[in-house]
Amino acid sequence: MTYSELYALRIRQLCQNRGITINKLAFLAGLKQSTVDNIIRGTSKNPKVRTLHKIANVFGMTLSEFLDFPELNAYSFDDQEDAE
Repeated sequence: MTYSELYALRIRQLCQNRGITINKLAFLAGLKQSTVDNIIRGTSKNPKVRTLHKIANVFGMTLSEFLDFPELNAYSFDDQEDAE
C-alpha cells in the first residue's frame, strides 16, 4: 500500500465510523469535492498539510491524531515508489 493510499484508507474509515459521506466531509471541511475525491482515488499523491488539517478538524481531531494510526505508523519509506 502506498503512502497516498493510507491517507485515503484513513479518511474512508473515519467517514464510515462517523456516518459521514465523502461529499459531506468536503462540505464540512470547506474543501472542493474534487480535492477530497482526488485524495480518496489516489490521484493526489501528496495532499497539503492544510488540506489534511481541515479534514482532521471535521472529525474533531488534531492533525497529529489524524495521522496517528497503525497502518501509517508501520509504513516504511525504504524501497517505496513514492518515497523522495
